[in-house]
Amino acid sequence: MLTARSLFQEIIDDDESFRLFCSIAASGESQGGWENARIAALVAPGMRDLAPKITRHGADEDKHGRIFNALMRKRGLTPVPVPPDTDYTMLLERRGIGLAHDKLRRDEPLTEEDVVVYLAHSRVTEERAAAQMRLLVTHFGDDPELGKALRMICADEDNHLAYCHEELLRLARAGHGRLIQRTLRASALAEIGVYRDVSLAVMRHMGRILGWSRPKGAVLAAGIHGVHAYERAAGWHRMVDLRMPERLDALGGPAAPVPAF
Repeated sequence: MLTARSLFQEIIDDDESFRLFCSIAASGESQGGWENARIAALVAPGMRDLAPKITRHGADEDKHGRIFNALMRKRGLTPVPVPPDTDYTMLLERRGIGLAHDKLRRDEPLTEEDVVVYLAHSRVTEERAAAQMRLLVTHFGDDPELGKALRMICADEDNHLAYCHEELLRLARAGHGRLIQRTLRASALAEIGVYRDVSLAVMRHMGRILGWSRPKGAVLAAGIHGVHAYERAAGWHRMVDLRMPERLDALGGPAAPVPAF
């Protein structure tokens, strides 16, 4: 029977598929770390109070990239190039979601609108990341090889999501409400399409490595399309709602160091 647990178990049991999984994850986290570092450096002058939290956000994501690389090294594996069709961050940028890398490479201060766009985009992508990590922790949180890493990353993703909710609500009260809602909706609808495309691409690459049959691949693809159809119709609403988190000031401190794995 195909389940999320059985599929992921199959992926982590094979060195080549595990290496691809960790390489994709490490690359995405490292890109996020760079983006947040640049945003913190260029943050709008009137929003400098956000810079330490943006810096912490980026430091956490850099840490996650190092964790995935450490998990590979523990098996004696090295990263592989990330297939372009699995590059979630860059595919989102091509759809005009978030802040363009060209803008972040320039030494020009961001506007307040840019910072709102960054936070709204982050709220959407962190919803996805937090949900994925909770699923992995549910099934593999006690795994002797992966459990500690998954639990740490999951806790960080929950903090990132809480931070986005809190700061967007504060900015909505400051008069940015319409921009926030408009950006959240556009980001969510684009993200669910990119997530479908990346999921299909990852499954194709994993299927080639693991020798999945055509019927198995078809079933997985149908499941991915089914999730997309639900999210397109109604599921995207969970990605645009804002609520005050239970934990406030979730990024109000330095990033925790990476433990040994």
